[in-house]
Amino acid sequence: MRAREVAYSALFVALTAVGAQISIPIGTVPITLQVLFVLLSGLILGARLGFLSQAIYVFMGAIGLPVFAGFSGGFAHVYGPTGGYLIAFPIAAFLVGLLAKKKDNIVGYILAVVVGIIVIYLLGWLRLGLFMKGNFEKAFLVGVAPFVPIDLVKGALAVVIADRVKKAIKA
Repeated sequence: MRAREVAYSALFVALTAVGAQISIPIGTVPITLQVLFVLLSGLILGARLGFLSQAIYVFMGAIGLPVFAGFSGGFAHVYGPTGGYLIAFPIAAFLVGLLAKKKDNIVGYILAVVVGIIVIYLLGWLRLGLFMKGNFEKAFLVGVAPFVPIDLVKGALAVVIADRVKKAIKA
């Protein structure tokens, strides 16, 4: 692994941690900028480094570093009601990076971002539903439905930022 790859990965670990602190609590699952940086890590870093950056982020939080929303950390967050979202971050970043590489244009980025958001929702919703004693309908209403418009905006922003960053790097 080259020094540049380490630095870029570390940058996205830090950005995701900062994004977690920009938080609007609306119930069990807060609105944060984590999803934006998960998507950007896949789009900009690619599948391998995007996965790595998000896996390190989740690991840091799991061992107790205060990188999760509200400057919190600890394994209880990974195991708790929002743990599915956290576990989905590295998977989503990997898939976003993989899909964006296959079709390296705006349409490919949009598709990749939509898949990434769906993965985050799916794993987050499943874990939240289990935490709510199998009430998956309520988990969907609490942990997915309110976030769809917000995360679509984050996704669109990620596509625009990634497109501009990649054009600037090529220039």
